[in-house]
Parts: sequence; C-alpha cells; structure tokens
Amino acid sequence: MAARAGLADPAETRIASRHEEAALGLSGALPRLVVAARRASATVVHGLHGRRRSGVGENFWQYRRFTTGEPVGRIDWRRSARDDHLYVREQEWEAAHTVWIWIDRSRSMAFRSNLAPESKVERAAVLGLALADALVRGGERVGLLGLTRPTASRNAIETLAQALGAAQPDDSGLPPQAHPIARLSEAVVIGDLLAPEAEIAAAVASLAARGGRGHLVMIVDPAEETFPFTGRTEFLDPDGATRVTAGRAEEWREGYVARLARHRAALADIARRHAWSFQIHRTDRPATEPLLALHARLGEAAA
Repeated sequence: MAARAGLADPAETRIASRHEEAALGLSGALPRLVVAARRASATVVHGLHGRRRSGVGENFWQYRRFTTGEPVGRIDWRRSARDDHLYVREQEWEAAHTVWIWIDRSRSMAFRSNLAPESKVERAAVLGLALADALVRGGERVGLLGLTRPTASRNAIETLAQALGAAQPDDSGLPPQAHPIARLSEAVVIGDLLAPEAEIAAAVASLAARGGRGHLVMIVDPAEETFPFTGRTEFLDPDGATRVTAGRAEEWREGYVARLARHRAALADIARRHAWSFQIHRTDRPATEPLLALHARLGEAAA
C-alpha cells in the first residue's frame, strides 16, 4: 500500500514512485545494507550455541541416558561401566543441506512511511543477507532462488549482494515456480506477500513439490499495519496508474484491518498445509527478531 495525505507535508509518507532505479534502488544502498546484515548476523551468531544436533554422522556429539525400548546394540558399554546407568553414544547430525532465499523485488516493496527507518525491500535484503551469513558460518550452503547457485563460501554475503544488486525488479511479487526445493533443502521467502492468495498458494505448492520445507516471512511497514491515515487522503497504486481518494480515511480503517487479518490467516493456512512456518516482521522492529526465529526453525524437521 502506498498513500499520501492530500493536505499534509508530502514528506510525511513517502511513495514508491521512482521505478527507474535499478532493482528498486538496491544497487546504491547495498554497501550500507551489507554492513547492516553483517551486524545483525554477528549479533545472532554471538548469542547462539550452534546448530549441532544428533543424527547420522561420523563425529561424536554427546552421551545420553539409554531409554527403555531402544536397541541394546546402541549402548556404549565402556562409558556405561563408569557409572550406574546405561549410556548411548550420539553422533552429530550431518546432511547436505541447502537453504534457498528469495527476496521480493516488486514495486510495492519500495514503500517506506515516516514510521520506518528503511523501505521494505531494504529490510528484506538485510534479513536475507544476514541469514545467509549466519548459515554459512554454521557450515550450510545458501543461494538466492532464481539468481545464484548455492555456496558455502565465507564471502557468500558479498556474492549474493552483487547478484541481488544486478537483478532486475520482478513485479510478480512471487518466487519462481519452476524451482521445486529438494527434500533436504529449505526455502525462505521474504516479501510483503501482497499477491493474490491463490497465486501465493500455487507458488508455495510448487516449491514444496519435492518435499522441501520452507518459511514465509511477511515484511510490513507499520503504516500498512496500523493504517494511521485520517482526513482527505490519496492512495496511490505502486505502479502509479491507479489513485483512490478517501474523504475521511479513518472510516476505512476497520474494513482495511479486517481484510488484512483475513489475508494473513490465509497465508498462515497455506504455510500450515505444507508444514512451512509463517511470521510477520514490521520494519520498525530490529531485523534480529525474525533472524533469530528463522535460524531456530531452519532444519528443525530433520533434527
């Protein structure tokens, strides 16, 4: 949603109208966004104890108590002899795990109100790049869906940022459907998710067709969520072709909030049907909040 108050200072609500800027202006902003992403990643990684978990692998992880009903062959008799309990030796989980990240580059993502420190596309880029950096530090492979091949390189954040800056804007607002995610891989879809619900459902179903798991992150400007407009207000479609004027915008708030709630409920249902996660992130909140949640959820089904 983009809007401006007809009688107010135009600077109070910024409208995404500079469509000629490459990739919604990301090219020029990327150095700053990469720095912000590195800071967010460092904050999250510093507060975590890693993503290690038990499973199939060659490296020892930990001993745990033997549980009745388990195969007796799993008991580590040497360790058990030192105590009055039986113990099982667990290995560290290992698997070829790739995380595909998709960042919405549609026109609506350029919106930024005076209530937010940056636009939706800038926040999405920070979140996506920070997540990539944190995952690579943890030994995972990451790639930008439809833009790059997966990589585990330490300079992945620069590689992905360059690809993102060179990419053309995509007004579909949806990840590419001809790219199903493999069973041991996951997708992270970051955008405002304002496309029609049926189209979002089709895109998620396509990505999950091979059993891949995923995560939907809805980026929202606080003005889009709270609808703070009053009095005579002109609402402008992101492509600039449609304008709607409200004589008393506050009278639209109740209907708008109800429609937004229904849309979010539909997105949550779409995610639930495919065992995906769904979260909402406001751009006036720290980027570390959704980053921590994503990092915790990635790979949990394989644990």
